[in-house]
Amino acid sequence: MKRILLILVLLCTTMAQSQEKTFENEVRKISKRIENITKQQKDSLKLKVLAIDARLEQGEILETKADSLKKKVAVYHARRIELLVSQQERLLQLLVQDKTNGKIASAPEEEINNDEINTFSIGNNTFKLTLNGTENDKNKNISVRRNRKTTSQIVFAMGVNNVLNDHELNSLNNSNYKFWQSHFYELGWTWKTRLTKQPSQIYFKYGVSFLWNNLRLKENKYHVKNGTLTEINTFPNPLSESRLRHVQMNFPIHLEWDFSKNKTYKDGTKRDRTNKSVRLGIGGFVGFKLGTRQYLEYNDANDVKVEEVQKDNFNMNTFNYGLSTYIGYRSTSFYVKYDLNPLFKNTETRNISLGIRLDLD
Repeated sequence: MKRILLILVLLCTTMAQSQEKTFENEVRKISKRIENITKQQKDSLKLKVLAIDARLEQGEILETKADSLKKKVAVYHARRIELLVSQQERLLQLLVQDKTNGKIASAPEEEINNDEINTFSIGNNTFKLTLNGTENDKNKNISVRRNRKTTSQIVFAMGVNNVLNDHELNSLNNSNYKFWQSHFYELGWTWKTRLTKQPSQIYFKYGVSFLWNNLRLKENKYHVKNGTLTEINTFPNPLSESRLRHVQMNFPIHLEWDFSKNKTYKDGTKRDRTNKSVRLGIGGFVGFKLGTRQYLEYNDANDVKVEEVQKDNFNMNTFNYGLSTYIGYRSTSFYVKYDLNPLFKNTETRNISLGIRLDLD
């Protein structure tokens, strides 16, 4: 679980950094640093001039000496401003070059003010940049951003696992597995593509994900591989843990209805707004298992704690496929996933998962 959370944090951090580092944001940062440099140097100069005036009033120095000292500190801080600002101007030049070479992206049009796109301040002066050539080129780029058909999301889901026999939902009442203690975790990346040329509310959602499925047996039971069959037997010692974990890689595909209200601009054009309202996804998945392990914990005859890890496929089907659906509001959804092929070979036992799903833009 700690590894899963660590991976999620790293992915979210990477995504957040990639989203925040846009040309407009970097220009604002440089402009802010230049303003701070100018303010700090002027404030420092003001304090030094006041100190010189205090010495003059107390008779420590003559007026000619005071004027000389003031000129020196004024020249010093003017040079400091020139040096420090020139460093920031160099960073701005490099940033403009990166923008021209396509190494840094622009922020989405709706997140920034049009006046802020091409303007920045140095001291008391305001400068304007034109990066996209003609006004028509700029409008064309804005139109492309508005009409973007595909977005991407990080998906994280967690919940409970169990099995159905012969597709019968009431078989959960007689399940050998603990319902609330059998957990699953899913972490993946998806793409969401609009099916129509113009903004709409229907999308094709697809991606890749990794699942950690855990099944915990009741009543001191554990899994035993017996040839081509996997049986559930009673362990000779009292078990404090009996967990079968199978990890799989899936490729989910969903048709999603996103009822978020599209954004309309002053010129009448529209842009998709996603993950802002109720969402419904219906689809399925295909994939394959990456590995299976059984974890057993118990005390032996000498009351020594034993933690045993058994590595085997336990006759599980390598390939898996099934149905999945989710419904929710904004980024949070209720999630159901059901395997259509049996969990173990030569059985009619199928995995079912219910939980909470987060689709993070």
